[in-house]
Amino acid sequence: MFVGHYGVSFLAKKSDDSIPLWVLFVAVQLLDVVWAPLVLLGVEKVRIVPGFTATNPLDLYYMPYTHSLAAALLWSLAGAVTYRLLRRSYSPRASLLVGAAVFSHWVLDFLVHRPDLPLFDNSAKVGLGLWNHPVPAFGLEAASLLGGLALFVRHRAGRWVALAVFGLIMLMIQAYVFFGPPPVSDAALAATALGSYAVFALVSWWLVDFRHATRAARVGHNLRRV
Repeated sequence: MFVGHYGVSFLAKKSDDSIPLWVLFVAVQLLDVVWAPLVLLGVEKVRIVPGFTATNPLDLYYMPYTHSLAAALLWSLAGAVTYRLLRRSYSPRASLLVGAAVFSHWVLDFLVHRPDLPLFDNSAKVGLGLWNHPVPAFGLEAASLLGGLALFVRHRAGRWVALAVFGLIMLMIQAYVFFGPPPVSDAALAATALGSYAVFALVSWWLVDFRHATRAARVGHNLRRV
């Protein structure tokens, strides 16, 4: 799964508005954010095999440090603890939501991956294989992303049009990933993925977090004037 992960970001932001959306964008992709450099370093492995699944050519045959169930739980704990340490003034509930957002990546991947997700180390691999069914797989991506986005913008004044356009662009990118040409190499795949996560997080900051901070500063200034 790719853009569908971001639906969880919007749901978590709706649940606790104190968490910056860009943090949640990073959290839901944290396993892949760590996976990409490990692929570039040759620690975790992926092969580009055209036709390997009906929607993408990725043979993800070795990724125990990021995508095993045991590793996902540890990364989720690390995400929650790190957020708590950096944002001590906020409630522990926010940290738990960040940790849950990190773990949601493994749960959603379980639905779409073929059996390449280890439970521990590189053993006992699982995955329901929805990637072999293009229409349901793309439908799940769209439903997760747009459903979370719709719930987030409901009753929320502001840039809902910009967010809707952002969501549609993300879906177009997902369609290209599914139905476009395969990556030229594992390194190109990892570098492109890492760049995409950074760009998406930056756009989410600009559309939501920056605007929220600007509005809060304006309100504080007006109150001081009064």
